[in-house]
Amino acid sequence: MVLDGEDGVKVIAEAGDLPTVMRHVRGHRPNVLVLDLRMPDGSSIDAIRSLREQVPSTEIVVVTMEGNPAFAQQALDADAIGFVLKDTADAELPEAVRRAARREPYVSPRVGGRFTPRRRVARAARDGHALRRGLSGS
Repeated sequence: MVLDGEDGVKVIAEAGDLPTVMRHVRGHRPNVLVLDLRMPDGSSIDAIRSLREQVPSTEIVVVTMEGNPAFAQQALDADAIGFVLKDTADAELPEAVRRAARREPYVSPRVGGRFTPRRRVARAARDGHALRRGLSGS
């Protein structure tokens, strides 16, 4: 696996289908989950949404062969923090995982464009609103 032997990264489990992924994440509660966009036995997008609700402390980096920016946007809208293409994973996945562990987004440059995970936009809007409220005294 790409992450074996990476300093500061410990692979604690692997899974070949979504039910096993869900079970491992709920049981191990990793800091970061690397999830293939195309997994057997379900929708990875639905799994991302479910895991973000059930285990919000686990950040999710999606890996895929799909280079279409729409797939990246779909994953990020579901609340993944990263998106890496499989053909560049050797070079990009370690950095994406490290950034995810710091709660920083990463999107493969080959996908193009700048994407912002939805929850960061919501959090920024909420924090800005709280700041404005605090300044106005309301």
